[in-house]
Amino acid sequence: MSYKVYLLKSELDNTYYIGYTGDIENRLEYHNNGKVKYTSKKKPWRLIGYEEYNKENEARWREYTLKHNANEHYKFIKKVAKI
Repeated sequence: MSYKVYLLKSELDNTYYIGYTGDIENRLEYHNNGKVKYTSKKKPWRLIGYEEYNKENEARWREYTLKHNANEHYKFIKKVAKI
């Protein structure tokens, strides 16, 4: 199984959300059905892109890094969204 660190963009207000999952399609559905508290008010969400990892702990660490380091956060968005 592979794990993905993904980038979503709200079609409501163009904000971004970063997360990780082992099932990207199911996770996107959760976001768009309002089952994730943080993203429920800004749906619908569109998948912009993702990075893939073989180990869950690697994906979890990457997500943590992206959420706690503004420079890495910006570089990830730029890379994945191809801005």
